[in-house]
Amino acid sequence: MMMDEDIEGGNLGPYWERPRTFPSMRNKSYTPWIFRVLMRINVRVLVVLLLLVFGAVFYIGLRTSPIIVFVFTVCIISFLLSLYLTKWVLAKDEGPPEMALISDAIRDGAEGFFRTQYGSIAKMALLLAVVILGIYLLRSTTPQQQSSGLGRSTSAFITVAAFLFGALCSGAAGYVGMWVSVRANVRVSSAARRSAREALQVAARAGGFSALVVVGMAVIGIAMLYATFYVWLEVDSPGSMKVTELPLLLVGYGFGASFVALFAQLGGGIYTKAADVGADLVGKVEQGIPEDDPRNPAVIADLVGDNVGDCAARGADLFESIAAEIVSAMILGGTMAQRCKIEDPSGFILFPLVVHSFDLVVSSVGILSIRGTRDASVKSPVEDPMAILQKGYSVSIVLAVITFCASTRWLLYTEQAPSAWFNFALCGLVGIITAYAFVWITKYYTDYKHNPVRTLALASSTGHGTNIIAGVSLGLEATGLPVLVISISIISAFWLGHTSGLVDESGSPTGGLFGTAVATMGMLSTAAYILTMDMFGPIADNAGGIVEMSQQPESVREITDVLDAVGNTTKATTKGFAIGSAALASFLLFKAYMDEVATFAHEPFDRVDIAIPEVFISGLLGSMLIFVFSAWACSAVGRTAQEVVKEVRRQFLERPGIMEYKEKPDYGRCVSIVATASLREMIKPGALAIISPIVLGFLLRIWGYYTRNPLLGAKAVAAMLMFATVTGILMALFLNTAGGAWDNAKKYIETGALGGKGSDCHKAAVTGDTVGDPFKDTAGPSLHVLIKMLATITLVMAPVFL
Repeated sequence: MMMDEDIEGGNLGPYWERPRTFPSMRNKSYTPWIFRVLMRINVRVLVVLLLLVFGAVFYIGLRTSPIIVFVFTVCIISFLLSLYLTKWVLAKDEGPPEMALISDAIRDGAEGFFRTQYGSIAKMALLLAVVILGIYLLRSTTPQQQSSGLGRSTSAFITVAAFLFGALCSGAAGYVGMWVSVRANVRVSSAARRSAREALQVAARAGGFSALVVVGMAVIGIAMLYATFYVWLEVDSPGSMKVTELPLLLVGYGFGASFVALFAQLGGGIYTKAADVGADLVGKVEQGIPEDDPRNPAVIADLVGDNVGDCAARGADLFESIAAEIVSAMILGGTMAQRCKIEDPSGFILFPLVVHSFDLVVSSVGILSIRGTRDASVKSPVEDPMAILQKGYSVSIVLAVITFCASTRWLLYTEQAPSAWFNFALCGLVGIITAYAFVWITKYYTDYKHNPVRTLALASSTGHGTNIIAGVSLGLEATGLPVLVISISIISAFWLGHTSGLVDESGSPTGGLFGTAVATMGMLSTAAYILTMDMFGPIADNAGGIVEMSQQPESVREITDVLDAVGNTTKATTKGFAIGSAALASFLLFKAYMDEVATFAHEPFDRVDIAIPEVFISGLLGSMLIFVFSAWACSAVGRTAQEVVKEVRRQFLERPGIMEYKEKPDYGRCVSIVATASLREMIKPGALAIISPIVLGFLLRIWGYYTRNPLLGAKAVAAMLMFATVTGILMALFLNTAGGAWDNAKKYIETGALGGKGSDCHKAAVTGDTVGDPFKDTAGPSLHVLIKMLATITLVMAPVFL
């Protein structure tokens, strides 16, 4: 949709003639105890403490490797830049008092739910940590651990500590994502009163702050664990652990991040979509009032959901993606370096940390390239916000190619194969192209500027049923191109790594899997900018809600509507990007799992025969797990939405003055209903995902003992993981794309096409959007987290299956 010059220039026009009778909805604000403690400390004392912490960190880094020092330096600089972005965003005004009141209510609701949700997750994480500790204390040790003097108890406590640290960092990443969104939304609303470009810049920089912190925490967290274990265990000293074995101790970190991300995505997704569905069904369809109308009792719950579901959960999600990819690539790099007898393997092990350090640099440049003004002397059409964001992405992509090639030459050059670094640079280029292809494909299928969404909108003109049929078929079709891209990228990267010239003692090429790992790193080499675009979506959505609820002029709402529509597309492209990275990361984790089983079993484990009945059945169970998990996630949204619909209907019936602005809706009641239900509903699908592989592997281990097939349990879990990954990728692609297309088909009609708002075509599109809501924001995003969590849990729990 093109915006006219009045909107771009901020020509507001008269306010709507509506009474503003709603008093403050704010409750008691919540601030985490750690921040309350820090705020009470004297500034000078706090500075001294920070300097001591930084000194200790760099001291450990210096004792480990200059590469670690480089990683620490880049991460700290990125944190300082994020503080600058925070100060810049918070310096913007909050607009009229009515905007601030609504923003405060959203902030308090989001922070209250976050505290309760993450409190529940913390209790479950502590329980699981005890289980992991018991398993590791009872398991056997590998020959490598025995030779290095790393006993059962030490290994057990290291794994548990890594698990809890990963969970803590993931939770902090989620909190950062929510913290900035609930403070930026009102500032974007206020900026929209002046110009669309300023509102875009505020939303992008707010998302950039969150993205830099999330990626920086993932990188520095792993680097700190690596450096601490390196110094504490005296790695590479005579009689101690080799550096190539050290990455295996970091597996718990990835599992902790996956555990928190799964429950954060489930709980937040159920919250946001149940509130959204309930608000739309009664407000738009039954009462015929606009989206985010202040008369709708569920509107505050809907806006809160954008923050806990799309910001907090997505921050934890991408944190987990990066953590899993880094750990798996470090394991494969160490294994390959050991087999090839590379003299200094640290470059191959620490390469993923350097790549993501450069990710922080190139993404920062892309974020800062989004300017708030343009040359007024240039007479050109009003710029499309998506085009502005894509320019920043293009800047990041170009810089990522340059820094990636430099990183491979710096760290992956070896005299044994002088041209290997170039092959790996090409692998990274394959990953970068794959990421760009995923963004483009998802944009094509979900942006209403392209034919698929417009065809879906046209199907709405003939009724609700044809809209649903068209949306389902579009989602099914949209699985084709991404799978082709993934397949080509895996084969290309494997072949480039295989022909790199690196060989083991027997002369066999060994670089294939590491080439695939490098491609995964290339795909995630602009992850911070991708997360920026993702965070942009819910912030713009919230801004639109605040504008509507505070009854601002129509011209302001038109600006936020455009930003919201672009945000829907950026959120969809991010989900497609996340699915692609999940596919590659799961492939790497699957191989790491097979290597670990071989290490514990003291025999080769390089293939899984699905012709064995128990193994084939395990694969079927893995596919079934994806469908049942998706069903439970969607039904959780449906059940919670039913409670919201009943409450909204009750309020409209019992308090008719709401529709005439004479009575204030009870927003808090809907917030309470959704919060309670989402916390209750997230347990069942989450428990299914965690318990299934452990129970299956343990039972078939016992069965294998009696049938004289000692590796049956490990093979069964491998089959489950393999089938679940394939099925989960396809299902997630279908759910995310169909949901995003339904949403933007509705947005397209709301621009005035095919009858516009309130038409029969619009009502059919609202139905499609309602169906797609649990697809794209609950089941779909949860699936790619589930895939990676299955891979990490099997890696951590491998001793149970032997």
